Amino acid sequence: MNENSKKESVTEKILHPFSGGAALLLLLFALFASIGAIVYSAFLLSDSHIAIGAILLTTGIIAVLVVCILLAGLKIVGPNEARVFTLFGNYYGTIQKAGFFYVNPFVCSVNPVKTSTSSITIGESTAAVQVKANISTKTMTLSNEKQKVNDVLGNPVIIGSVVIWNVENPTKAVFNVENYSEYLSIQCDSTIRHIARLYPYDNIETDSEEKTLRGSSQEIADIMQKDLQERVRDAGLNIQEVRITHLAYSEEIAAAMLQRQQASAIIAARQKIVEGAVSMVKMAIDQLGEEEIVILDEERKAAMVSNLLVVLCGNKDAQPIVNSGSIY
Repeated sequence: MNENSKKESVTEKILHPFSGGAALLLLLFALFASIGAIVYSAFLLSDSHIAIGAILLTTGIIAVLVVCILLAGLKIVGPNEARVFTLFGNYYGTIQKAGFFYVNPFVCSVNPVKTSTSSITIGESTAAVQVKANISTKTMTLSNEKQKVNDVLGNPVIIGSVVIWNVENPTKAVFNVENYSEYLSIQCDSTIRHIARLYPYDNIETDSEEKTLRGSSQEIADIMQKDLQERVRDAGLNIQEVRITHLAYSEEIAAAMLQRQQASAIIAARQKIVEGAVSMVKMAIDQLGEEEIVILDEERKAAMVSNLLVVLCGNKDAQPIVNSGSIY
């Protein structure tokens, strides 16, 4: 691989920042002290202590500005959330535990997915400001829309699924892909199309143990989950489960395939009926011969077999006819 095409690898660094509550108290104390210094400098200036008053005033103003800048380092991370920071374009670290923290005030939070745009009006001009939220590590669902694919036999099939997932590595999710939510959606579409093309929709004509989309939905879903997990591993995402929520033939062949399924089912049922009827006829003839209840020649056996098969394989109940004469 060409070195220019290699993607820069970012190693996750977990931050253990200073407590935000303690930092807030220190900053408020410094802010009040600075304001007090400014007020005291005003009294010194009024009492003709110009030099000391000017120095104290300048120091107080600078201190207030510094405290205002340092207040930007206060960050809040909620439960099941994470925050990824950059400092002047370089990766700074990640906070994965919930709480109130203090970090470098010049760091920037990065989240390419949850970005809200707010506007600030200054005079007659309006400026758009992007406010980036925390990265959620909660379990989320992605509902994949119904899509038309061809199974391994070329039959058009409508299939839909739902993916249960969560962000496992926030650093990879932010820096390895442009938008991990859109990336997952596209990879989900690709995975479902790829897996659905490898199996037939149904296979009721034979007793084959081949997996089908309809008969082995759980096994197919597990295969989709493993394939999708491999595709999004570099994005720091964890695929917990994939479920097939909709599966049907496409409208243009649904009626024809339904007739085929019905015909196949009738043939399979008839086959079972014939097998059972032949077994019952054989058992009846064998028992009659072994116990010598009645002695039948080959012609009478053939007639008896024919009558029994008609009775056992018929769609309607047979009407009995009593023969009052001799069978010969």
